[in-house]
Amino acid sequence: MDVNLIGVPLFFGSDVRGVDFGPTKLREKDIDKVITKNNHTVRDLGNLKVDCIPEDSKFSYHPKMKYLQPIVDVNQDLADYVYNSLAAQSFPFVVGGDHSLGLGSISGASKYYKNLAVIWVDAHTDINTPETTPSGNVHGMPLAAAMGRGITELTDLYFEGVKVNPENVFIIGARDIDEGEMALIEEMNLNVYSTIDVNERGMKAIMDEIHQQLLDNGVDAVHLSFDIDCLDFSLVPGTGTPVQDGMTVLQAKYLLKYLMSTNLVKSLDIVELNAALDRDDSTADLVIDLVDWTFKYLQ
Repeated sequence: MDVNLIGVPLFFGSDVRGVDFGPTKLREKDIDKVITKNNHTVRDLGNLKVDCIPEDSKFSYHPKMKYLQPIVDVNQDLADYVYNSLAAQSFPFVVGGDHSLGLGSISGASKYYKNLAVIWVDAHTDINTPETTPSGNVHGMPLAAAMGRGITELTDLYFEGVKVNPENVFIIGARDIDEGEMALIEEMNLNVYSTIDVNERGMKAIMDEIHQQLLDNGVDAVHLSFDIDCLDFSLVPGTGTPVQDGMTVLQAKYLLKYLMSTNLVKSLDIVELNAALDRDDSTADLVIDLVDWTFKYLQ
């Protein structure tokens, strides 16, 4: 498989410096060679341009959302990179950076595929809006925007309209959900699986259920967006919003192997590695291990 490696050194969505160093750290650890050894061809497209914005200007673009316009600009570019990669029959692999980049990845994939599904693996559901956000951090809003909820600058990014239908959205590993997000989950009847569900039901049963729904819904492709904070906080000190009682490495690997083996995953994000917070590169090394594991099963 031809893989396009796309770095997005973005911290504006989380408002925590260090996550912008994620792509560089993973390149230092030869992420391209890790993918190549699994019989893929890697084209490193470098890092997307991210403007330098003074901290005192973070609310200059919107009174409740930090760094809105720079985030829109980066996501617009990312959407184009993802769309053009798919059009060239390449697999776009996006390395963050914070999870606000997920809107750009989804938008690019959605323009290419008529009936896209999104599997969002995260300790958080990231479906806040300007009205519900407790922090103003846009990395808590991309999935809501992709489903058409939020301000038009986000919901109409790259092209006007909904990027993914709620029935095609599956959130796994969520355990830190805001009140406004809970209301949206109920309103949209979203498919959300907490780590309690994973532990009680087992990852296989959940994956089987999701796979069947993907087939029943007739999806063309899956965009997989993997936030490393889905893992228990003890495993990932190098991330900005760690949460206890998360998934184990074995659970995450089962999920990744299962999904990649379906041949439905056509684009991938791995996000929220904060190199400045990491301890002895333990989180970065774990991410490299997960990348190695994932690309073994990319068909």
